[in-house]
Amino acid sequence: MMFRRQLERVAVYCASNPGRDPAFSRIAAELGAELARRGIELVYGGSDAGLMRIVASSVLANGGRVTGVHPEGHPIEDPQRNLTQLYVVKSMAERKAKMLELADAWLALPGGFGTLDEFFDAICLLQLGIHRKPCGLLNIHGYYDHLLAFLNHAEFSGLLKPEHRRLINASASPAELIDLLATRAAPALLPAEKHDRAAV
Repeated sequence: MMFRRQLERVAVYCASNPGRDPAFSRIAAELGAELARRGIELVYGGSDAGLMRIVASSVLANGGRVTGVHPEGHPIEDPQRNLTQLYVVKSMAERKAKMLELADAWLALPGGFGTLDEFFDAICLLQLGIHRKPCGLLNIHGYYDHLLAFLNHAEFSGLLKPEHRRLINASASPAELIDLLATRAAPALLPAEKHDRAAV
């Protein structure tokens, strides 16, 4: 029998600019529509810029719900208006923690330093067993091919355990990636004495 997780909220990390490839914007909008169609609430960084704005606007335009988590006084991003809910937090670290707390799973669209920081912070906590929320990369036009190849190299080099490499789901299709997040069994937690942070 296939394991299936109920996804009520999915956190999405992505760029605050649209990038050069038009497919990034097109598939960000497709992801938003797919989340809304399935009744899955979007949790994102609250920004009114780039791919972040596109995915959030698409969810709202298709009748879905969007929760933004925006750090006060952000030097680059302004918060998007008309969201279902907006949390204003004090720092980027608090934003990451709040997004992960709210969501049942998370995924990354194409992005730069901020997207990768958020994604790998969350996956390190998953690796440690601090939470059991699945993750994925929306690999539009092979954007994450080199990153995935590096992770395969890290596994081959003995610096990344195979079971940890398998924590990352990847697909070029929003619908397929959401299905993977919903159907992949959660990893086993580490013994409680291995860490002192509560699971979220």
